[in-house]
Amino acid sequence: MDNDSKREIEQLIAEQLKLQKEGHFPEKYCQIALGFFRCYREALERSGASLSSAIPIFRLFFQLIVEQFRSPYNFEPYHRKIRHPIDYYKFSLDFIRPLIDLPHSRVYGSDSLAQIETQLARGENAIFLANHQTETDPQLIAILLEKNHPKLAEQIIYVAGERVVTDPLAIPFSMGCDLLCIYSKRYIDHPPELKAKKQLHNKNTMELMSRLLQEGGKAIYVAPSGGRDRKDEHGHLEPAPFDPSSIEMFHLMAKKAKTPTHFYPLALDTYELLPPPETIQNELGESRIARRTPVYLSFGPECNMETFPGHDAPSKDERRKAKAHAIWSTVAALYRKIRH
Repeated sequence: MDNDSKREIEQLIAEQLKLQKEGHFPEKYCQIALGFFRCYREALERSGASLSSAIPIFRLFFQLIVEQFRSPYNFEPYHRKIRHPIDYYKFSLDFIRPLIDLPHSRVYGSDSLAQIETQLARGENAIFLANHQTETDPQLIAILLEKNHPKLAEQIIYVAGERVVTDPLAIPFSMGCDLLCIYSKRYIDHPPELKAKKQLHNKNTMELMSRLLQEGGKAIYVAPSGGRDRKDEHGHLEPAPFDPSSIEMFHLMAKKAKTPTHFYPLALDTYELLPPPETIQNELGESRIARRTPVYLSFGPECNMETFPGHDAPSKDERRKAKAHAIWSTVAALYRKIRH
């Protein structure tokens, strides 16, 4: 690292500590952000990548975080990405791109992608039933698709949980996405006194999604597990099980919309770039550990939502569980193929 870069880094850190001391940057979040900056720098240094772009992008990142404490952004149930006066979409992609080893990253499933784009062009919908590994998965998906599928890269709507629209460090990235904001089952009971309010919010979001599906031409990403994949006690990682009620809800909404809607399995291998905490945290303020690594996407063939192993089970509950397991198994198989 040259002397000029060292001075810039020292100055940037000093500025954040001054804001912390003055009460503009809460100590907890300031320390998390500075820790993120440190491991981001180290990841680039180890790979031999230039630090020249990291300093200005982190300067903007710090400014955007501090702004959240001054004037928190309120997400509507359907949030459209903000492009002016700050282009949050460009910011978030520019921030994440240096961490991706693009020459070794891959997108699999070109036949499925071609079919998806044809269906969307006809005004039909595509819903991706996917696993979820990092809070920056929307940016990673966009970056991997932007070269060969630029329109799809920008048009995906992400079903987003509470944490990415309430954690001050995640909000600047979320502001650059199209989001359907929903409370996942994992957090809907925390705190208990807000459960009814959260359930009403989810109902409103689902009604909005129904209207979007009726309009047609929508690509929607959802993680039916309700959260990020985590390693088990043996260090093994695979897609978390899918919630049958979540998949059934999307299937019923798609049928109700009348506009043809297609479901596709999508496997993501992004974990190593920004791993989640080892355990699920109810409180906001998780640390971020960034690495520079390849990332992978695999789009599978369209799901048959009516015929699958177990579709003839005697009870509705058994059929729903069988459908969720069948789709999860497809995603898990795509994931294992990526990993090996």
